[in-house]
This record gives sequence, C-alpha cells and structure tokens, in this order.
Amino acid sequence: MTAYLGEHYTIVTYDRRGFSRSTLVGPQDYDHRLETDADDVRRLLQHLSDEPAIVFGSSAGGVVALEVLARHPCVVRTLAPFEPAAMKQLPDREKWVDFVFALYDLYRRAGIAPALEKFRTHLFVESDRQVMARAPEPTNGANATYWFEHELRQYSTADLDLDALTAHADWIVPVVGRESRGYPTYRVNVELGKKLGRDVIELPGGHVGYVAQPAEFARELMQALAGTAHGPTR
Repeated sequence: MTAYLGEHYTIVTYDRRGFSRSTLVGPQDYDHRLETDADDVRRLLQHLSDEPAIVFGSSAGGVVALEVLARHPCVVRTLAPFEPAAMKQLPDREKWVDFVFALYDLYRRAGIAPALEKFRTHLFVESDRQVMARAPEPTNGANATYWFEHELRQYSTADLDLDALTAHADWIVPVVGRESRGYPTYRVNVELGKKLGRDVIELPGGHVGYVAQPAEFARELMQALAGTAHGPTR
C-alpha cells in the first residue's frame, strides 16, 4: 500500500518493539508496554520531523495509535485508527474479553497453530482468513509467540483514555473494512465513533483489506482523509 500512498505522502513504517527486526535488548517493562509503544512512536516521529504526522494503525496497532494521540498529541496531525482491537469498547465486552483469555489458554495448552485458527475463525471474515493463512511467519514463530504472550490479552483489554481522545476528536478519522461489518473490530470503531462524535468511514476489504486490495484501499483512504480536511500537504 505504501507504493500508492507514497505518491502523495512521505511514508514511514517500522517494526514495533519486540517484532521482526526490532529486537529487544535488556529487560522490558511489560506492565507499561502500551505506553512504551506509544512513546516509541513519539520519539520516532520527533526524530524524523518537526511537523506532526498522519498516524495510521491497524488492529493492535490501532490501539497503539489511539494511545499516541491520548498521550502525545503534539506529534499527531491526524489519527486514522483502522479497526482497533480495543474490545472493552463493545457493549458485549465480557464475551470478547473471555474469548481473548480462552484463546490464550488454548495457545498455552495446544500451541500457536490451533490458537491462531480459532482467532481467525471467530474474529474475521473469510476473505481476511484467506489472506492471513498465506502470510509468512518466522520459522520459529517468534512474532506469534511474542504477540500471544505480551499483546493479545493486554492490548485487546486496554482502557482507552476517552477524555483525552475527546479533546482531540476532530483529529480522528475512524476507518473500517466494509467486509468486516458485524465483526468485533469493526464494531469497536462504531462504538468509539459514537462516543467521540465521529462518523466511521468504510474502506475496501476486511480487517486486512490493505493487504488484499492495496491500491483500492490506499485510494479510498486518501479520499477519506481529503474529505475530512486531513489530506496530503505536499
């Protein structure tokens, strides 16, 4: 998707702490990992530019993006959270919190593969599951293991600072995949939009529509940003 967005924006992507090329050195403060993730974004953006940025985050990355705006609004010009996995925003939050913890228990008992299969089957539309099944994983499962241990339960049950987000609600462009209607992470943004007074904008595909349909997703994302006066500045 960055190939299409790059014609209009300066694009920066990175591996979050603990994933892929972002290897850990020394002990980590896992009690405050979400805050650390948000601070990593702040430091990265301030290192790269004196200007605030458009921040796009998907799923758990959407939770991180919301935390960035709540804690470090100085680095954000516009926030586009895409189907953030903040299950506590749902009216039936107890059901989904219980599901998340049961999923972790399955991972500990039976391993990564059956837990990922249950995760994909219950949370995502068929088109997403097909894309996820083709996604490459490290041969040692390092990313999946780290996600199960330090993110699945912690980020999906995070308490969002709604007061801080409300103070900057007009900076937020909540986006979802139109094929995800009725699924939990789509509904999270619907509920969040109600609380913040923001309309949800649908984009092509489902939860990973930016992988399945990158050109169409990029085009409609740019239209969504432009339509809310958050388009490119160069």
